[in-house]
Amino acid sequence: MSKDSEQTSIHEGAPVISGTYQELHKPSSSFASRDEYLDHELQIMQPKRWRPNLPFRDYRFEYEDTIPALAATIGKVVMVGAIAATFAGALGLGDHFILENVRYELLIVSFFVILFSGFILPTANLAGTHGPLIPLIPIVVLAGGHPMAFGLLIGLFGLLLAISKGGSLLANLTSKGVCGGLLLYLGFIGTTSQVNKLLAWAETINMPHIAFIVILGTIVLYAILENYNKRWLAVPLSCFLGGVTAYLLGAPFHFETGPGIPELSPMYWWGETTGWKLGLPNLESFMVVLPFAVLAVAMWSPDFLGHQVFQKISYPKRTEKVIMNIDDTMASASIRQIAGSVLGGANFTSSWGTYIVPAAIAKRPIPAGAILTALLCIIAALWGYPMDLAIWEPVMCVALVVGVFIPLLEAGMEMTREGKTTQSAAIVVFASALVNPAFGWSLTVLLDNMGLIGSKERSAGLSRMSRWIIPAFMFVLLTAVMAMVGMLPGIPALMSSFRH
Repeated sequence: MSKDSEQTSIHEGAPVISGTYQELHKPSSSFASRDEYLDHELQIMQPKRWRPNLPFRDYRFEYEDTIPALAATIGKVVMVGAIAATFAGALGLGDHFILENVRYELLIVSFFVILFSGFILPTANLAGTHGPLIPLIPIVVLAGGHPMAFGLLIGLFGLLLAISKGGSLLANLTSKGVCGGLLLYLGFIGTTSQVNKLLAWAETINMPHIAFIVILGTIVLYAILENYNKRWLAVPLSCFLGGVTAYLLGAPFHFETGPGIPELSPMYWWGETTGWKLGLPNLESFMVVLPFAVLAVAMWSPDFLGHQVFQKISYPKRTEKVIMNIDDTMASASIRQIAGSVLGGANFTSSWGTYIVPAAIAKRPIPAGAILTALLCIIAALWGYPMDLAIWEPVMCVALVVGVFIPLLEAGMEMTREGKTTQSAAIVVFASALVNPAFGWSLTVLLDNMGLIGSKERSAGLSRMSRWIIPAFMFVLLTAVMAMVGMLPGIPALMSSFRH
């Protein structure tokens, strides 16, 4: 970055302020409210790309940073566990593999979170887990796909997209209506899935009333926090309320995962008789997973865009410097993916939603909470017991609902309040329900930019490349890949190896 990154100026009606972060920092006691202090902290930060950003020199830790760190750790344990369990089921691996690989992944991600988001790329969101890929894993395994080959290709294609700045280009081509609709869909689907999961869990323990009471209590608590502008406290208080309520009502819970250190040797994980029990991939392994890797990276854009938009809505004005950089996030996620796959981890990466959404609500920049997230992940991996609590349904489900999905719903509604944004929002929800959010996003961007829906004035102001060439290419590419692997409803996979 230029030397301007060492200083900042704040205009727009306020007195011009310049200086380093250390010079501009003021104690919270000098502000009329906590919100004003947090806004000021966001406005005076000068994050430096690919250069050291140090705590207390370039940013500070605040107690609000613990909220996204807690939510992110819960989300990470849940999501990596889901991927490892899906692979284990398809490959015939046992529960020991799942537990050890989740612990291993928590240690891997902690290193890269500190390195990138906490140190040299403070506007890169943490590299999380690509949840939408989970249903595709059994198909990949049945076709003969290899997890290392899959992860390496995702990382390679992600790096190419980051270097070409393709992520930010696609984000700029996405209108407010499409963004809002995407957030509405993701928020609604996520909320209903977690509510259904909690209800199903309560049925399995023959105490269906527990789920109703926990959900009702969470709704009331969230409304109270909204009323007092304390929504950033929703995750810890809801987790506490849900866990305590369920336990007092008789729900069974036991700590089973004790302290331990996972196997740290890549040779163990990629052995013929240990770890994955698959050995190293060959050329055919890469060919099998190629279309899935293209699809995985193509699905990054709507995911990353939704997180960035939520951050923009939640932050005050004059905070452009600390907004999540999509291309930097793709770069860090790609490098983390390549390293994690070589080491033997089960994770497939994307933007870490269970971190960035609570962080935006708490009005905190990325780096401080990132370091706390890494520390909590290390503690969970080595201590073991927190992992049991994080995946207990009364804690896990309410944390994801109030920490991620309800805020996404609110942001989507906020973005579709005015103008013709509702047209694009409705279409993206409709198309996403037909196939998936990546399909819905690519189709609606094409229709919106061509002026068939949404703002005609915006469409008229776009170049031919932005209006239909790039959107049409993205839609055709995504649809073709989905057709190849059998993701289009009612249409058999074009490639016979994926017809399972």
